[in-house]
Amino acid sequence: MAATIGVGAAKAISIAIAVRHLRTKPYAAATTTALALLSLHKPLFLPHSSPFSSRRAFCAATLRTSDNRVQQFRRKLRVSEIKEGDGADVLGRNLVVQGWVRTLRIQSSVTFLEINDGSCLSNMQCVLNSEAEGYDQVESGLVTTGASVWVQGVVVKSQGSKQKVELKVNKIVLIGKSDPSFPIQKKRASREFLRTKAHLRARTNTFGAVARVRNALAYATHKFFQENGFVWVSSPIITASDCEGAGEQFCVTTLIPSSHETNDSPVDAIPKTNDGLIDWSQDFFGKPAFLTVSGQLNGETYATALSDVYTFGPTFRAENSNTSRHLAEFWMIEPELAFADLNDDMACATAYLQFVIRHVLDNCKEDMEFFDAWINKGIIDRLSDVADKDVVQITYTEAIDLLSGANKKFEFPVKWGSDLQSEHERYITEEVFSGCPVIIRDYPKDIKAFYMRQNDDGRTVAAMDMLVPGVIYKISPLL
Repeated sequence: MAATIGVGAAKAISIAIAVRHLRTKPYAAATTTALALLSLHKPLFLPHSSPFSSRRAFCAATLRTSDNRVQQFRRKLRVSEIKEGDGADVLGRNLVVQGWVRTLRIQSSVTFLEINDGSCLSNMQCVLNSEAEGYDQVESGLVTTGASVWVQGVVVKSQGSKQKVELKVNKIVLIGKSDPSFPIQKKRASREFLRTKAHLRARTNTFGAVARVRNALAYATHKFFQENGFVWVSSPIITASDCEGAGEQFCVTTLIPSSHETNDSPVDAIPKTNDGLIDWSQDFFGKPAFLTVSGQLNGETYATALSDVYTFGPTFRAENSNTSRHLAEFWMIEPELAFADLNDDMACATAYLQFVIRHVLDNCKEDMEFFDAWINKGIIDRLSDVADKDVVQITYTEAIDLLSGANKKFEFPVKWGSDLQSEHERYITEEVFSGCPVIIRDYPKDIKAFYMRQNDDGRTVAAMDMLVPGVIYKISPLL
């Protein structure tokens, strides 16, 4: 239809919608509607009276009628933007704030609402009295903690000391009521309790801050690699490959009954071969399939065609280890550099890590200050050191020499050819190099993956781990 009447592709959607609307009406009514609309505009040449000519007329008229066009998308004004520069840029302006009520204080002549829209840790204090339109919703008890509201008012200087500006409300609209049993109150809740309220925990300070920092890290990751000429490659989540070769994979199968039947399903219902083995030919893929442990193999194939690429997505490991360094699911960044050596890899890893840390420290100050005060004291200083200090590089052999000469007793013995343990890595970063990030390179080939490039000495491979105080950030390149 768009080609028939000669309009651009951008208007084709409007035409399709208009024609679809016509098909729901009797033909006579459609013709009348089209001609009525045409009477408001310049005549359109109709070669003959037909359903198509009437529809063309209606479409042309629709395109000229602004009321039938989709409105322009507009970015919402967020609380974080209102509070920029202590709110000086918006003083006296009439603004709209939409969010969820964190706290509510009703006094004799005035009510204080703390509203959070998720854009920042801080709430927007809204002050209203009986003169505000919709105040009856507050008086009647409909507006409670957890409710979603739309408020409009003028930004004024705050009379309190906790915030620089506040919103003097002239209108409030209750968008969604909150159940009386809403569990997220002003009192701090434990993480154990929040695990039982997973659908609501994003409204807490902790989980909100985590989400914003993760968002900033993801944005900075793409920004760094895109600005350095990398191509992002999306690797499959379900795969038949095991990149690491460790066998620690989650199996994906349809041989087990659907989720609502699993509790009552007998084991012998799984199809088997004559040899008593699982008959994978009857599975969805016809063979065993797993959740990916790495996007590496996929990235490597693209690196041989696109040069520098990176994968960034969820990864799954069925490692039965309950430590802070082992997760069943996590997001992993895997750059693949073509025409590069270990020095290039170390430079890329260092530049990336320092870039994303600076981005978070610059753009998530309030959230990081919250973490520093309540979650992990000193985290800002430690991250600042990583971003600002030079990264030291030593060989695995040099690391073994440092550990062997240390005046310290380790739980795990130190010897050449054994993998370094957490206590060894902490000693090197925290005591030997006083909190500097350290890269350990050229590991023995027997303790690294088979695909690592062998060095000229025949004993070591071109592999490296980056160690950061408080965190072990490991990168194992394929060269």
